[in-house]
Amino acid sequence: MRLSEDRVSHIAHLVADGIWNDDIVDFIDDDKVLPEIKSVITGYLRIEDDADSAARAKIRSLSRDVPEGSREWDVLYKKYFEEEITRKRF
Repeated sequence: MRLSEDRVSHIAHLVADGIWNDDIVDFIDDDKVLPEIKSVITGYLRIEDDADSAARAKIRSLSRDVPEGSREWDVLYKKYFEEEITRKRF
């Protein structure tokens, strides 16, 4: 995960404050709001990390060597990353 627990907590507070202040939702149980938001953020970051690892593994498994940072590597990475994200969302 790329974000520390403190950063995830900070983002969760911003989200909770934002949806509360904009009167988007009324929280039934205030004690469950922040842990749930943190769980969603952490879960999404985990999906991104898994997709990153899978995309890199697919590129490494190609029969030809594709150097990281090359235009071809960037195109393949984006394609494989998006495929993994789409597959994990559904």
